[in-house]
Amino acid sequence: MESTPILSGYGSYGTVNTGYAPTAEGSPAMFAPPVCDGPSAPPASMFDSVPGYEGTVAGGGGGYLPPPMPSYPAPQPQPGPAQSNWNIPSITEDTAREAFSQYASSKCCYSSAPVKDGVITNMEAYNTYRYRLETFIESRTTEWSQQPYNGQPVDAYTQSPPGPWDIPAKAPTFFQDDKQVIKVPNTSSVKNCHTCLGMGRTPCKKCAGVGNKICWVCNGAGNRSSGDRCHHCQGRGRVNCSHCHGQGSRECETCKGKRQLLVFINLKVIWTNNLDDYIVEQSSGLHVVNLSKVSGQEMFRDAQYMVYPVMGFPDPNVVRAAERLVREHQTRFSQTSRILQQRQTIELIPVTKVTYKWKGDSHIYFVYGNEFKVSADNYPATCCCTVM
Repeated sequence: MESTPILSGYGSYGTVNTGYAPTAEGSPAMFAPPVCDGPSAPPASMFDSVPGYEGTVAGGGGGYLPPPMPSYPAPQPQPGPAQSNWNIPSITEDTAREAFSQYASSKCCYSSAPVKDGVITNMEAYNTYRYRLETFIESRTTEWSQQPYNGQPVDAYTQSPPGPWDIPAKAPTFFQDDKQVIKVPNTSSVKNCHTCLGMGRTPCKKCAGVGNKICWVCNGAGNRSSGDRCHHCQGRGRVNCSHCHGQGSRECETCKGKRQLLVFINLKVIWTNNLDDYIVEQSSGLHVVNLSKVSGQEMFRDAQYMVYPVMGFPDPNVVRAAERLVREHQTRFSQTSRILQQRQTIELIPVTKVTYKWKGDSHIYFVYGNEFKVSADNYPATCCCTVM
């Protein structure tokens, strides 16, 4: 058998057997050789060692870069503003009844009879507090990147690149997630494409680099079932590959046929708002998970570079939660990121437990949040609805 290279100039891809076999007509029918894929990931030796960026790898994965120690003392947190009134008025009976009516009308299988005929016998208000801490941070990571070389400026080795935390980036509005990708100056260089080995083309995977495929009319036999010569492939048993137009190779997808790549380091700057809540458990009977879907009346707000745990709050559970979360946030995020701003708030979420009588039995429902949401797990007048 004859041994030939898959592509001219692709000696590194090895050689393959063409393996011609005669058909019934005597003409050779070609069998496709196995294709040998070239390297897919850029080798580590492709990237230069850049001072200050030694841990940078292709495709990311190098981890977040810890920020340098500040050259000036960080501002110390200050106690937040005092708040003397931690209560809000209870809702009225009319408000409770209207909220109950809207709740029942939103359910296709709920009768309005309990709303119209039920008699409210008791209303109990519960102060449910939600403490929220937000820590807005900036994180930085680097990765080697590449693009086809089209004559872009090359600046590697002209001078030392700036450090990852010395490159200016415009931060977004506080507490809004965002990201920015910045090309690191003085890291761009030109390398031969690792995918096509600088040839600009790669073997066609559809035809294994041969340029032809098995004829679908005669299934590679070269003749029809009647014994006549196949006119679709002219008796060869194979036809030109439509994917590569019979060339056996295609333009390299990595370098787009340019043969060379511009490699450089990208700096990814990521701004993230990290939020944690603590809701005080109450004995009202309302599931706490319901309160995550509503808002409350903001009773306290404090925003600064680093906040001081809230003090003087009447519920000791909130004080302990604030101390714990402030400590955890400052410890967790200061190691790998730069804290830009913190904000803590306390909301008073109104929760009213309503007891009412209907047909001689007592029932309850809850009205909660500024939106006057209703929870009535055991609504007494429901019907079974089926959708046809």
